[in-house]
Amino acid sequence: MPSIALHARQHLALTPRLQQAVRLLQLSSLEFQQELREALDTNPFLEYVPPASETGEAAEAADGAAGIGSAAAPVAEAPAIATDGAVESGLDAGMAQDAAPYSEPSYGEGESAYSDDGSGYTAELPSPGGLRTSSYRGGEDGESEASDWVRVPISLREQLHDALRLSPLDDLDRAATQVVIEALDEDGYLRQDLADLADGEGADDGLDEDRLRVGLRVVQTLDRPGIGARSLSECLALQLDAMPHDTPHRELAMQIVTQHLERLARREHGELQRQLGCDAASLQAAIALVRRLDPKPGNHYGRADGGYVVPDVIVRQVRGKWVVSVNPAIEPRARIHKLYAEMFARSDQTSRSPLAQQLQEARWLIRNAHKRCETILRVGECIVARQKAFFQYGEIALRPMLLRDVADELGLHESTVSRATGNKYMATPRGIFEFKRFFPRELETRTGGTCSAAAVRALIKEMIDAEDPRDPLSDVNLTQELEKQGVQVARRTVTKYRQMMKLPAAEMRRQI
Repeated sequence: MPSIALHARQHLALTPRLQQAVRLLQLSSLEFQQELREALDTNPFLEYVPPASETGEAAEAADGAAGIGSAAAPVAEAPAIATDGAVESGLDAGMAQDAAPYSEPSYGEGESAYSDDGSGYTAELPSPGGLRTSSYRGGEDGESEASDWVRVPISLREQLHDALRLSPLDDLDRAATQVVIEALDEDGYLRQDLADLADGEGADDGLDEDRLRVGLRVVQTLDRPGIGARSLSECLALQLDAMPHDTPHRELAMQIVTQHLERLARREHGELQRQLGCDAASLQAAIALVRRLDPKPGNHYGRADGGYVVPDVIVRQVRGKWVVSVNPAIEPRARIHKLYAEMFARSDQTSRSPLAQQLQEARWLIRNAHKRCETILRVGECIVARQKAFFQYGEIALRPMLLRDVADELGLHESTVSRATGNKYMATPRGIFEFKRFFPRELETRTGGTCSAAAVRALIKEMIDAEDPRDPLSDVNLTQELEKQGVQVARRTVTKYRQMMKLPAAEMRRQI
């Protein structure tokens, strides 16, 4: 029989404003800047706030046009834009109730984005000084651009094209060489057959296979030996051919790389000695010469991957103390457009109109952008305080740390700390590091203490750098050396850490 009943239950729901705050926090700095640019392009109630340097340059240009003279008048700061009470009255109580479930973030003295007297909403995003940081200025104009933190090494193709300009070639040979250069991969190899290359890219220019073969020979002589090789054997042979003819055991090494490279890879030294008809000492010397060659010569050039890192926070040492500040290059520069907000307040638009929703979204975006910067800054300060020894002594001094440790200290949820450390970077005097780098896992020591996995990797790297090249340390030896220092790890763990650092095995490091 049908009946009607009432049931009380509780559930957690994320308001649209809180959903936006969570999404902005987990974005990287570049993704956040793109999100802000899209909002500036689509929301009429948002306007771009130019940096102080741009405002100063515009004022100087205006003063010069007005004939003020060399004594420039001081440029007044742009006043903080605040919407008056009319804007609030244009939005009824329904929209206010929509945002009510969201708990307002707490701010320190002088950091509130709202006015305490109830006169209105301060729409301009606070400066980095409002985020409890000492501002960082990287340039003479007082601003730090994102490009200041980008390392742009020259790529392989750029290097070869520059060298090609100095070569006296005719037009067809130069065009063939350019086609071959563009066909090289990141390792410096030509993986594509010349016939396919002639039928593809070279077909439009009238370049046949013979002409491309000439261009390949030119590429192989432009820069580092081994560039333009079509196989590993050819790459090593080109490097041996570039050596002086009186290099000891050069001819024997050439036979190995051209005819017996697979046997060398399988370590069939006895069969190699029999095939080459040499003594054991000569064979070992030739093998050592081959091992000094570079199998990937293209790795010496910059990778054209199109990606770069912009740090979210900057760590500097000021008077013996480590100071953390938000990177001004990624500071969101947006505020409510005062004119449009006043025009909307005088209109008869309802709180459910599209314009009213865009105004509310603009206000949410500014508040959430400020909260994102403050959360990342707080997490960065906590990391620097806990890993202070790293900035003094390097990776070997990294302490084990968990996300839960930072969350408990800051009074945040662990998921919030995870979002604040994902794809976030910190610029330090030792380089640019990801936040996650400062959370190594914990390993036990023989004395009952703990150390981090990063410190163990640093110890392994130091041991390998200080080893005898003629008698390198095996993974078992490394495990024993770590045991002597009180670090108990398994041999397979040492092997995993060595492979993570891209260090070859002991046999491959041996120099005879």
